[in-house]
Amino acid sequence: MQATRRIFLGSATAASAARVLGAADRIRIGVIGTGGRGQWLMKALQRIAGDEIQIVAVCDVYDARRNEAARIAPGAEQYLDYRQLLARKDVDAVIVATPDHWHAAMTVEAMRAGKDVYVEKPMVHYPRDGQAIVRTARATGRIVQVGTQGRGLPNFVEAKQRYIDTGVMGKVGLARTWYTSNTGYIRTPPPGFERKPEGLDWDRWLGPGPKIPWNPDVYFSPYKWRHYMGGMIMGIAIHVVDSAHHWLSLRKPLAAVAGGGVYHYKDGRDTPDVVSFILEYPEELVVTFTAECLSAPGVRTSAGVELRGTGGVLWAERYIQDYGYIYTPNTKVSREPAAAVRFQPANAEKILRDWLDRIRDCKRTICNEEVAYYSTVACYMAMEALRTRSRVTWDRRWDLPS
Repeated sequence: MQATRRIFLGSATAASAARVLGAADRIRIGVIGTGGRGQWLMKALQRIAGDEIQIVAVCDVYDARRNEAARIAPGAEQYLDYRQLLARKDVDAVIVATPDHWHAAMTVEAMRAGKDVYVEKPMVHYPRDGQAIVRTARATGRIVQVGTQGRGLPNFVEAKQRYIDTGVMGKVGLARTWYTSNTGYIRTPPPGFERKPEGLDWDRWLGPGPKIPWNPDVYFSPYKWRHYMGGMIMGIAIHVVDSAHHWLSLRKPLAAVAGGGVYHYKDGRDTPDVVSFILEYPEELVVTFTAECLSAPGVRTSAGVELRGTGGVLWAERYIQDYGYIYTPNTKVSREPAAAVRFQPANAEKILRDWLDRIRDCKRTICNEEVAYYSTVACYMAMEALRTRSRVTWDRRWDLPS
């Protein structure tokens, strides 16, 4: 099972030695961050892969979360320090499902330790951290999948193949994206956590983020805090902006402008509860994004992408499942008939399956670190535009080397 895996990077070949997995080999997985999302991913892997995988280690800063994860994966070793998990020679791959401010360090260290990585979205918050991940992936030849699951959603994939790749949409000038009524941004701590639990290592949780006293609102709802989960721009815009990038093969925006604020939830949060931004691209189109959490939780969450072009309008939705996508032709240009197609709700199973398959065949994942980098930097530009109340343009220092 030990061999040298050949990774072709342009004209260079990575010199790292890696395990080559056969079809019958079990992929041994460690999970770092075993809160709600980490546990969902564990269950999804067990559901789609069965005996093909084994979760051998779980890590979290809160003992209650570790214990819950160990019940999902009986026999898995528990760790407080993720570095001890990464030091295990029998761990082939890791899931990083921690708050976002830990993603960069853990992903880089995991690859250096010889592990393939599934890291939740957004991959990072800052260009420098994304570049570090890309450099490390190229140097080590490790497989990276980022949790921007839209690239694997069957309705988005089929709509792209049917209407965009074939040229039916013609010239697209506007990609409208949205993510509304998300309940993650209105969460409050459960009762009884005014004092930090004994089994929760708060200093480890804060890690590379700002050092603050125990704050249950930050721990239980990190989504609305800029330095930990980045608010709605970094946390959920990344999903649909990445889908627009996927559909239209976009990479680098020319510029970003943004507006929004805390208009209702005066709870000390430092990211907006209503926000919009516009990204301009050299392909002569704009991508817009709108989000709010004021209508949560009583209105169904909606997230999607709508393209408007000379060939008509293409609309796809992640959650409202009346239809997975709808095509409305511009009858003066297109001979394609109108269509409205149903699909199942969004989940990450397709990209988890792709990750496991790519670990075996050493090919690029559909949500690899390089496509994730450009989508992440687009959102970073919007975040900076909002923070500075200015027009932010692409900086050549953010380019990835060829």
